[in-house]
Amino acid sequence: MTGNGVRLVVRSRRVITPEGERPASVAVSGGAITAVLPYDAPVPEGARLEDAGDHAVLPGLVDTHVHVNDPGRTAWEGFRSATRAAAAGGVTTLIDMPLNSLPPTTTVAHLGVKRATARPKVHVDTGFWGGAVPGNTADLRPLHDAGVFGFKCFLSPSGVEEFPELDPAALERAAAAVAAFGGLLIVHAEDPGELAAQQPGPRYPDFLASRPHRAEDSAVARLVDVARRLDARVHVLHVSSAGALPLIARARAEGVRITAETCPHFLTLTAEEIPDGATEFKCCPPIREAANRDALWAALADGTLDCVVSDHSPCTGELKTGDFASAWGGISSLQLGLPVVWTEARRRGHTLADVARWMATGPAALVGLARKGAIAPGRDADFAVVAPDETFTVDPARLHHRNQVTAYAGRTLYGVVRSTWLRGERIAVDGTPAAPTGRLIERTDRP
Repeated sequence: MTGNGVRLVVRSRRVITPEGERPASVAVSGGAITAVLPYDAPVPEGARLEDAGDHAVLPGLVDTHVHVNDPGRTAWEGFRSATRAAAAGGVTTLIDMPLNSLPPTTTVAHLGVKRATARPKVHVDTGFWGGAVPGNTADLRPLHDAGVFGFKCFLSPSGVEEFPELDPAALERAAAAVAAFGGLLIVHAEDPGELAAQQPGPRYPDFLASRPHRAEDSAVARLVDVARRLDARVHVLHVSSAGALPLIARARAEGVRITAETCPHFLTLTAEEIPDGATEFKCCPPIREAANRDALWAALADGTLDCVVSDHSPCTGELKTGDFASAWGGISSLQLGLPVVWTEARRRGHTLADVARWMATGPAALVGLARKGAIAPGRDADFAVVAPDETFTVDPARLHHRNQVTAYAGRTLYGVVRSTWLRGERIAVDGTPAAPTGRLIERTDRP
């Protein structure tokens, strides 16, 4: 190994590269990966060796679906707590959703407030989605030019009054505007006409019946039609219904520019196991049946689903109480996503390389982060060092989320995150984050 300014070498018998898992030495200079070399390559004079032994070295995870809620609802979460949790869980890059903060990220001025709030607090690299709401079509191009990664919209009520849903005509206007400048529209796809009123009560089956498969399937069919007619780039958020998968697969085969994601809770939890009154499991769209979960795994394996992201949507403990009608809908999993997914993936015969593709490479590609998401020359030296065969039991009190309500409490998971690295600097060790050194990032194809 020649010097070439190398200051750090990360060595492991289990480095997860785009070509698969192999023993390797990863050379780092100036915060970037300069080479991925044989395991026993000599360490250049003056370089520091970090030997991970048999721990796996994955690319730092990229989570493109995080509700930070800052400013305005920092009792729910905040940039400091969210990014500490991310660092502890092996996530090195996150993209913040435009709603649940006050103000929402629907204008350039509001984006400026969001950035000023985040800048001194972030432990990981942090970017921002813009929002598409009724009446802000003229704001979409300025937000795009300001560096947001795309535009979030809802087809059904969002749950907060300051971020209304788009009706079919408004969806057409927003999609046409975003397509005109080559942007990305990301969509909460539930058809409001197919949603039933949720009657108060503790039974999960009643809540599930209020948000049936056909609500997602109908909404996805509408998005496919819009994307096809307008040649728009559309991404379906948090797919939970297996019925939507054939629609997405057929559209992609026809060349429609539509992509889709799912989330750890849809891949690991099932409706059958949710007890009465367990509102920590409430989210929208909902956790569905075990057979549906199997179909989501198959869609990940065949590429119909592009990535796995958290949809971390926290709230205060008080808002998560009550019954399934009144409790806030959202699962907090930012710190736990990697071990949650790996635990189920390994049981199903998938590899760490698969997990890295779904949780790092895929999300980075979705938002155009060419320097993130893989252990390869030219990429940022972002790593998650994981003991994949070690287990731990989820203790909510040990999580860095501001509120420790979690659907995973008491579960034993595989995959202990031993350290997290951002641009060649260690930002967390054994679940304890260092001082914040993250940066605010923007879309890399800005004009």
